[in-house]
Amino acid sequence: MSGMTEPVSLTGRLLVATPALTDPNFDRAVVLLLDHDVEGSLGVVLNRPTPVEVGAVLESWADLAGDPAVVFQGGPVGLDSALALAVVPGEHPGEEEVLGWRRVHGAIGLVDLEAPPELLAAELGGLRVFAGYAGWAPGQLEDELLEGAWYVVDSEPGDVSAPDPERLWRAVLRRQRGELALVATYPDDPSLN
Repeated sequence: MSGMTEPVSLTGRLLVATPALTDPNFDRAVVLLLDHDVEGSLGVVLNRPTPVEVGAVLESWADLAGDPAVVFQGGPVGLDSALALAVVPGEHPGEEEVLGWRRVHGAIGLVDLEAPPELLAAELGGLRVFAGYAGWAPGQLEDELLEGAWYVVDSEPGDVSAPDPERLWRAVLRRQRGELALVATYPDDPSLN
């Protein structure tokens, strides 16, 4: 059909919850989109650390985990499954990919937790482990964007391994230009203003 255009992929970009988003799963959430196409969207919440240490659930990966070395709640779906992201700095000419790591966007990629950690140890910047993920059916995320639930902004490799994840929402907004940077000052409880 003419006139139909392929939607722009948001893979690798951040969804930053607007103050209007009322779902408690995503209050002040910063979500890295790992996949976004006509079949739906999948991402992980970058700023929800749990008290569970990586060594308690994936002992062999504990030494590679970034600080804080805890499992993060990646979203409300599939909480019994784990996935890991890591930054592989630099270019790798002549190599399709680093063994045990699949590029998602730029230097950010998914780690194969079934691979031996020593295979990746020399290549990886900070590793972050997530329990669960955030998922959207086809068109669902686009509807939420139209409703004003999310800001879509560029990600930076350091977002995946931010040492102070509780401050990531404000930090990501603060680095934006114009009015969006002002949203970073939005109070946690506007009724106290």
